[in-house]
Amino acid sequence: MKVLVAGATGGLGRSLVPQLVAAGHDVTGMIRSESGAAGVRAFGADVVLADGLDAASVRDAVDSVRPEVVVHQMTALKGGIDFKHFDESFAMTNRLRTEGTDNLLAASRAAGVRRIVVQSYAGWNLQHGGSATKTEADPFEAQPAPSQRETMAGLKHLESVVTGAEGIEGVVLRYASFYGPTGDIGKGGSMVELVRKRRLPIIGDGTGVWSFVHYDDAAAVTVKAIESNATGVYQVADDDPAQVAVWLPELARILGAKAPRRVPTWIGRLAAGDAGVAAFTEIRGVDNTLAKTTFDWQPGYASWREGFRNGL
Repeated sequence: MKVLVAGATGGLGRSLVPQLVAAGHDVTGMIRSESGAAGVRAFGADVVLADGLDAASVRDAVDSVRPEVVVHQMTALKGGIDFKHFDESFAMTNRLRTEGTDNLLAASRAAGVRRIVVQSYAGWNLQHGGSATKTEADPFEAQPAPSQRETMAGLKHLESVVTGAEGIEGVVLRYASFYGPTGDIGKGGSMVELVRKRRLPIIGDGTGVWSFVHYDDAAAVTVKAIESNATGVYQVADDDPAQVAVWLPELARILGAKAPRRVPTWIGRLAAGDAGVAAFTEIRGVDNTLAKTTFDWQPGYASWREGFRNGL
């Protein structure tokens, strides 16, 4: 199958492209500059240059490849997330989720693409409170922190236009928080360094529930989604959602660092804003049942515990 991966040099792209090539697909990576081309070609894929925010270049790229499936993995997150200025951290990624998605959809329709698979997220945006995990049927959080409203709007736009696209099979994969060699939770990653330096405390009671997924596991289910005929929204995570009060001290232990400090909510709010406090005290984890059953997929790292020990 001919597959175009937009965002082939990103954290997930670097796991996805070689897995698609290994599965026998004819893969082209759409990237912004020639500087990343050698790495993509080393995986056995071709390269086409285009800026996801430039509609004309995206149209030309998709038209030149004429893929059967387009995969949208374009993000622009570097240097970690500033929870206090969340939307500012995601400003370019939000444009890629809105303008970039619209550009890919328009180009895909013009080129006769059959299927589009896009990256979304499952974590802070899921409904807070109640059950420890949320399914695809549960709504997004109705009252996100003010600093997260633009990012929430970007996620809603992406999911709406893809699942509602006419003439194209639309698939949305809501990935949980990534970890792996190139991630914030990875060797040299920003969150790992904060933990090593004991600068990432547990805020409040630490009862916010997080879900994780290794890049390689996220790539594996993405390959299955590309090869499937299923459409709709699917959440991708490991089998072990955990409260911050559980996973953060364990990450510190695995790294050989001192246990994280604990700070009251009011101090956490001064440092990380409402979004940071919610992430540590209110958010819910991910139910991955639908993705596992639909795509006959099991994460290689069933728990972040094993993954953190072996997959960073």
